[in-house]
Amino acid sequence: MLFSTKVVSASGNLMLNICDPELVDKTLHDGDTKIKINPNYYAERNVDEHEAKTLLTQCNSINMVGEKTVSLAIGLGIGSEKSIRRIEGVPFLIVFKM
Repeated sequence: MLFSTKVVSASGNLMLNICDPELVDKTLHDGDTKIKINPNYYAERNVDEHEAKTLLTQCNSINMVGEKTVSLAIGLGIGSEKSIRRIEGVPFLIVFKM
């Protein structure tokens, strides 16, 4: 299983943008909410599940989209089910670690 990722380092913090690869370049709508899964933002490189788990645990803030991605994070204890927003049925979750 692969995940599309981009890691951004700023001021000593690591931000991870991660999604299910099949969502890259799609636009999701839900009422006034619109999210574009931009390849420049999410798809710097594809990683396997092992590396995705490492990135999810190491990064300070995480922006994630997709069933596989959000399920992996929740399985690692990152984020909570009640914080998941669905846009066109696709889970979207942002986590900031303190």
